[in-house]
Amino acid sequence: MQAPAQEASDVEALKQRVLELNRDLLILEEELLYPASSQVSVFLSMDVGKFFRLDSVKLLIDGELVASHLYTEQQLDALYRGGVQRLYMGNLKTGEHEVSAVFVGQGPDGRDYKRGARLTIDKEDDPKVLEVRINDSTARMQPDFDIKEWDN
Repeated sequence: MQAPAQEASDVEALKQRVLELNRDLLILEEELLYPASSQVSVFLSMDVGKFFRLDSVKLLIDGELVASHLYTEQQLDALYRGGVQRLYMGNLKTGEHEVSAVFVGQGPDGRDYKRGARLTIDKEDDPKVLEVRINDSTARMQPDFDIKEWDN
């Protein structure tokens, strides 16, 4: 019969192995579901947020809604502090696609604000990474919205 300390050690080793297997399975699942040749990821970032308070965002690819999100105070705080949110991860066929985002929130002077941004991308065999950005334009005293393609 094993000593209790040895049994506890064996249980801990088994737990660690299960965690490692789970991580490996998640990586394999992502590779199978989102192969690099068709993968597209879209992230959202914000800067200070002086001229715009985000309430929600909708992401469309080729006119089809693929993601939408309503924001809590904690999520907004994380974005204002430099956080980045993954809005969408999916597959796209090669070719030209239109990516658009619709932002709803409060603009300068607390008035309701609804704006959009659009980008046409050419999907090739490499993964695509896009960033949906909300930036303050101090020159115009307004928020700017755009979509940027990251270099691989």
